[in-house]
Amino acid sequence: MNVPFFWVDVFAATALAGNPLALVPDADALTTETMRAIAREFNQSETTFLVRPTVPSADHRLRSFTPGGFEVLGAGHNAMGAWLWLAASGRLDEEGGRYVQQIGDELLPVGVTRDADGRSVVTMQQSEPRFLAALGDERRGALAAALGIDATDLGDDRAAQVVSTGAEHLLVPARDPDAVDAAQPDTAGLRALLADVGAEGCYLYTTAVDPGSRIDAYARFFNPTVGIAEDPATGTAAGPLAALLVRDGLVHEGSPITVEQGTKLGRASRIGLQVDGSVVTISGTGIVVAEGVLRL
Repeated sequence: MNVPFFWVDVFAATALAGNPLALVPDADALTTETMRAIAREFNQSETTFLVRPTVPSADHRLRSFTPGGFEVLGAGHNAMGAWLWLAASGRLDEEGGRYVQQIGDELLPVGVTRDADGRSVVTMQQSEPRFLAALGDERRGALAAALGIDATDLGDDRAAQVVSTGAEHLLVPARDPDAVDAAQPDTAGLRALLADVGAEGCYLYTTAVDPGSRIDAYARFFNPTVGIAEDPATGTAAGPLAALLVRDGLVHEGSPITVEQGTKLGRASRIGLQVDGSVVTISGTGIVVAEGVLRL
């Protein structure tokens, strides 16, 4: 069996930046175990497979797996890369169209437009925000130790909290960008802490950014629970962060929000977001940089 695949740099303005996604279209003939094996072969943070929807109102159904075989159900770079490829391949009916994607049992709206430079821009709606467990001051030392930073590197203005817009992630405020960059997580310790609070990954962020940087937050993402040491752009974590920033009055509801991630990895990514009430949307662009064939 020959299985075509494509490589998409998501949240990137140029090739070899952003967050790379391996994409396999027309994947209905593949079993779930084969999909997991392909994800292990590519060894990217996520590999996405396009399959036929099981709900008539959906235009496309996406299944995404980590190298460890974990199926990702949120709408982040895994989904955005798929829609960028669909636009680039001419498989969408119209520019500026509205579509529906099926991820798991959930149906989520998607919009595809073009920017002033002619690049496709994908805008996706995530699930309604859920604000879950918060960590008290008594766990501050354990949290800092798990992240490999000093307790004084953590932010003082709000607690670390688990928030979800499709995937539960622990959002941890840091003092400044230097504190974010200083993190060297203890994999076992962070995995245990995340399991204890009911979170999948950890988003270490700060809002103490240069006003001239045109960003609202600077972040890094660690997800040892699914075998990802660090991810350069994580839509399923940036969405919850945007909801948290609006809830806490750090950005205005309805205003554009930009999160910078991946800089420490040499793959700078800028993630665009907006929060209107309970509706969180994420937007970005990217580039199809490679294609090939798996011979199975």
